[in-house]
Amino acid sequence: MGASLPISGLTAWQGLFEHGRLQAGQSVLAHGAAGAVGTMVTQLAREAGAYVIGTGRAGDRQKALDFGAMEFVDLENDALEDVGGVDLVFDVIGGDIQNRSAGLIRAGGTLVSVVGPPEARPADGLAIDFVVESDRAQREIVRRVRDGRLRTNIGNIATLDDAVAALNPTERIKGKTIIRVRP
Repeated sequence: MGASLPISGLTAWQGLFEHGRLQAGQSVLAHGAAGAVGTMVTQLAREAGAYVIGTGRAGDRQKALDFGAMEFVDLENDALEDVGGVDLVFDVIGGDIQNRSAGLIRAGGTLVSVVGPPEARPADGLAIDFVVESDRAQREIVRRVRDGRLRTNIGNIATLDDAVAALNPTERIKGKTIIRVRP
């Protein structure tokens, strides 16, 4: 379980609080809300008092809601633009979704990306691309897991013998893949 936490948790923490400067009462559009990073973004943003709108595929709706999204946008069937204005977009997808999301950001808001520099920028806000770094926020994340405020999103646990197949799946795995080294 612990192996599923550091990168996803730190990415979410740094994107929301260090780069996005999230405050209570703001709204967050969390792309990939049912994924490893997205579930962390959703939980941490909700805990901070934000209104969270998750996005993903139709089959991800319930997981995103279970992890705390208050609304869900199916990127294949719903109109992303119907979300209206948000204070922060946390992007793990890029491309067209990222470009369209830039137009949803309210004045003074932020587009935070972990997939490369944004091509489109908010009209009156910031666009930030970052790479996660190890830091002291990791203690905050671990404390939240220990006291039950934060859950990890584990999609598959495999043995070391099955590691190659587990890391090269033939179907989409939702969540982190954990390789168990010892029985």
